[in-house]
Order: sequence, then C-alpha cells, then structure tokens
Amino acid sequence: MKNGVYTEYKVFAGNSHKELAEEISSIMGKPLGKSTVTKFSDGEISVSLWETVRGIDVYIIQSTCDPVNDNLMELLIMIDAMKRASAGRINAVIPYYGYARQDRKAKARDPITAKLVANLLTAAGADRVLSMDLHANQIQGYFDIPVDHLVGMPILAKYFKEKNLDDVCVVSPDHGSVTRARNMAEFLNCPIAIVDKRRPEPNKSEIMNIIGDIEGKNCIILDDMIDTAGTITNAANAISEMGAKSVYAAATHPVLSGPAIERLEQSAIDEIILLNTLPVPEEHRLEKMTFLSVAPLFAEAMTRVFTNVSISKLFDTEK
Repeated sequence: MKNGVYTEYKVFAGNSHKELAEEISSIMGKPLGKSTVTKFSDGEISVSLWETVRGIDVYIIQSTCDPVNDNLMELLIMIDAMKRASAGRINAVIPYYGYARQDRKAKARDPITAKLVANLLTAAGADRVLSMDLHANQIQGYFDIPVDHLVGMPILAKYFKEKNLDDVCVVSPDHGSVTRARNMAEFLNCPIAIVDKRRPEPNKSEIMNIIGDIEGKNCIILDDMIDTAGTITNAANAISEMGAKSVYAAATHPVLSGPAIERLEQSAIDEIILLNTLPVPEEHRLEKMTFLSVAPLFAEAMTRVFTNVSISKLFDTEK
C-alpha cells in the first residue's frame, strides 16, 4: 500500500464457479491466484494458498450456490486463510448470495439466515463484499463492512432493447419485484403489469389476478432468481392465456432446482434470458435459454474498488 492505495491485487476463486472467475480475471488481465480447495476423506474442506498475499488487495470469487453449505464453507475458510496470511484487504466477491430468502422473521421463531451469513463472513475476516441483486436490498444493512450491490437489470434491459420489440410490457411476477420491473420499464419506455399471487407454502405459488394491460403485448417477466420456476411459469401461463402476444422470462440468478427445468420447458415462455452468476450444467440448458455474462461488470467493479474510484456509475440504469 502506498499513500492509502493498494499497489497490487490478486484474484482467487473457490470451486463454485471457476468458469466465471476465469472470465473475470481474464478481463482484468490477471491470472487466477494459485490455490487449491479440496476435502479430507471425512468431508472437511482443506484450503491451501500457493503464493503470497501479504499486504495485497485480494478478491475471492465464490457464489454460494448448490451445494450451498460446501461453497459457503469454502469461502469462509479461504477468507480465514487470507487473513492469517496477512492479506492487506479481503474482498468477498459473491455473484449469488445464498441464504438470502430468510431476510426477516415472517412468522414466529423464524431464523434470519441472511444476517447469520453476513455475521459469518465478517467474523471470518472479510473487509468488503461485492454481490449482485440480493434477494432483498436491506441485506446490505446486515453487514458492518462496505457492500457493493451490483444490479443485473441493465444487462437484461440492453438485451431486450437490441431486440427492438414492439408493444412491450414488463411484468412483475409478484409484489416484491415491482421496483425491479418498474426500473426496466423506464429503461425500455414501456408500461408494467403486476401478478397478484399468494404463496400457500414455500416454493408453491398460485396466481390470483393480473394488474395491468397485457393483451396483445410482448411481455417480459422479470425476477431476481428462478429457483423451482413455479412463480415465473405460473405467471407466464396466466398472461399467455389472457392474450399476451409473446412471453419472455428474465432473471439474474438461474438457481433452477427441483422441477424447474421441466416446468420451464413445458411453459408458455418463448425465451428465457439468464445471467451467469452461478453455473448451470449443460443438461439443464434448454434451447430457449439465453445466457448473458456478468463478468465485464464484476471486472469493472473490482478494478474500481482496487483503484478507489467510485462505482456508482455502474448502478446507472438510464438509457
């Protein structure tokens, strides 16, 4: 460090999404740092760093996706290894932040796992967190360290802008995604609609009503993640039955668990646009899926953090 600015940085990666980590490091013009993350025979995770990080600004890229617990522990142990190796600053780059859906006490005796994970990351020694489209914005406040919260919507919006669709309507699949849908609608200069639903139990949703005019329009259903795909496919089928001209689905995080692939394949969705914040196996990739990369955005954000340049420009959603 010189005059309060780090003079060198290194990028490391866990095992969760090596492909994205390599793409980010390639854009930044740096090879990934030499490290290995393996397991002992009883399943315990073992981390070894094979190069010095003393006094260096380090970035650990790791999505806490399936297997969530293993990937989270890998990240925590890598942070601890960096701290004990006297790293100058430790930046946890978490494109997909797991355990984010329990962000409040929805009913008596609920845990708040999003806060628990924030505490674990801080206790392990992280100095900064860089993530994208947290399930709830207030999760940023669960940390007592800086959090840079990137937004995936502009990447998706630019894709649709280039398609030059007529009569577009952005659809929020539930009330929680209205702000996200409104931001995209402003970018595309089009109206929005809202799916009014209720959720009788976790991972199950039931459509109640469509608020807004979707008849004869090219509808874009926007959400932060697609997990079991119940919400987004129910919404797609409902608006298709109510006269939508075509139906597109867009999401930042392709979790795609359980019956998601089957539901998406059989749904009324014409095209599914996803960001690569977590890996999707080839067998889960459908012909109507399009993947867009978040690597350039993360590379730019990490470069700006290293050089102490504002990253607020990266949040710009203007046309």
